[in-house]
Amino acid sequence: MASLGVLRRSFSTTSSRNVIKNVTVIGGGLMGSGIAQVAAQSGNNVTLVEVNADILKKAEASIATNLGRVAKKLYKEDPNAAKKFVEEASSRIKGSTDPSEAVKDSDLVIEAIVENIGIKHKLFKSLDEAAPPKTLFASNTSSLSIGEIASVVKRKDKFGGLHFFNPVPVMKLLEIVRIPEQSEETYQAFVAWGKSIGKTCVTCKDTPGFIVNRLLVPYIAEAVRMLERGDASPRDIDTAMKLGAGYPMGPIELADYVGHDTTLSILQGWHDKYPDNPLFVPCDSQRQLVQEKKLGVKTGEGYYKYNK
Repeated sequence: MASLGVLRRSFSTTSSRNVIKNVTVIGGGLMGSGIAQVAAQSGNNVTLVEVNADILKKAEASIATNLGRVAKKLYKEDPNAAKKFVEEASSRIKGSTDPSEAVKDSDLVIEAIVENIGIKHKLFKSLDEAAPPKTLFASNTSSLSIGEIASVVKRKDKFGGLHFFNPVPVMKLLEIVRIPEQSEETYQAFVAWGKSIGKTCVTCKDTPGFIVNRLLVPYIAEAVRMLERGDASPRDIDTAMKLGAGYPMGPIELADYVGHDTTLSILQGWHDKYPDNPLFVPCDSQRQLVQEKKLGVKTGEGYYKYNK
């Protein structure tokens, strides 16, 4: 969790403050609500957009709960300060069910919706027409091409990837993805803003999976292939990587934690686009688990069984 010092520094004047003050987050799911939270608690005015009022209400309730947890850790001995922190951060967040209206004064729009290129194209095409010329666009996609998402907008110089990690308030990393058309000014604004909300920023080109998932997903898949060949048991594979490589979680455990629907979807998308790359071939046992709705931790069973 971000330290008090990091949060205090987030309120200081930085170059990003001159560019990014008003942030619109499209999508109030786990990732979107987390992004909205860290932006608001770092001093940004945030508009969170969802498809209807009921879903929006749930997202806002989740953010309020998580802000309370942050406040308790930051202000253990000062309940009044904790209450003030929650109230101030919450006051910076407003909800909307109208994306076009929500972006009319946005400095930055971050899309965190379903991983479907057609739906993202439809969204960004409408936002490109509604948002003012100053507005920067970013996608939080974990697997799709930023360049392909940006292909429908006119402001490609103001487009990039801002890939956060789950849970957003806890995970320090932010991958900033550059496309060839992106201006240096846009890139520097992304970096400055990322630092202002307490993230450690890394940069990469618009390559499949960026840095983390490009390495992580094939690693998980190769561990599953080892399991499918009968080379070792799930528990022994996980123990070997934890004790032999120092990983906090083994690859089979990680696959269950991420969700097999998510990993399979990423692999299938990459395989469709790059059919000759053997690292991107989906795994049969994972496909079977998805068909059986054994998605991992979130359903109570994957390669392991869990108590819900």
